[in-house]
Amino acid sequence: MKKPGVLIISHGSQEKTWVESVDGAVSRLNLPEPLPVEAVFLELVEGRLIQDGIDRLEAEGVTDILVVPLFVSSGSTHVDEIEYAIGAKEAPERETDLEPFNVQARVHFGYPVDNDPDIAVMVWDKVKSLSQHPEQETILLIGHGSIHNGFRQRWETGISSLAQRVQEVSGVAHTDYALLNPDSVYDKAKHWIEERGSRVIVAPLFLSAGYFTMKVIPDRLKELDYAYSGETLLPHPLLGKWLERQIQRLLERCDEVKVSF
Repeated sequence: MKKPGVLIISHGSQEKTWVESVDGAVSRLNLPEPLPVEAVFLELVEGRLIQDGIDRLEAEGVTDILVVPLFVSSGSTHVDEIEYAIGAKEAPERETDLEPFNVQARVHFGYPVDNDPDIAVMVWDKVKSLSQHPEQETILLIGHGSIHNGFRQRWETGISSLAQRVQEVSGVAHTDYALLNPDSVYDKAKHWIEERGSRVIVAPLFLSAGYFTMKVIPDRLKELDYAYSGETLLPHPLLGKWLERQIQRLLERCDEVKVSF
């Protein structure tokens, strides 16, 4: 008999509110069947790391772990190393210090946020209070990005597609994106403000507030005139809906796997 359990993995932070925002979304999950759920972190949260969650699920008799990588982009190198270390693929795409986890259960690995339609709604919900004249505005999504070949392209593909979805949802004149790595933030914002004469609303594509949203992004935009609240994707009820869909897809995939004895 299969007994599935859910492992929701995000990066982690020393900021208590960061962890609480993830826990809040997980606590409100409405799943089609009762499943053990563990929300764990790649680093920085003692007692809540990935191996801790694996151990707790397996102690409950879980035979199939449904892994939801709660990251905003499949271009994250963390997603690659976690997928490898948890046994969902044979080798990472780039070298990692993350040691393989001790896992006995079968692993079913999901997908990051990328360009999901609900995420576009979330982005707009977080910045629409800053909008004054949509026909004259540009929403500039800012993501972490990656300097590594292959990963950078995935970041660009996902965030550019998401920006298009945000434009459709919001009705603003333009949307665009910039990455912190490699850095295009200042140049993109300056282009829209000074060359195109558009009012720029900056939307940080981060799960929760922290160093990047409170310090790095404002520093990169110094001396420019733009609108920015610093609000991140969480908290927002639609993230729970995204998690529920991910878990349902993984459940269906789990059901398709035949177990031989």
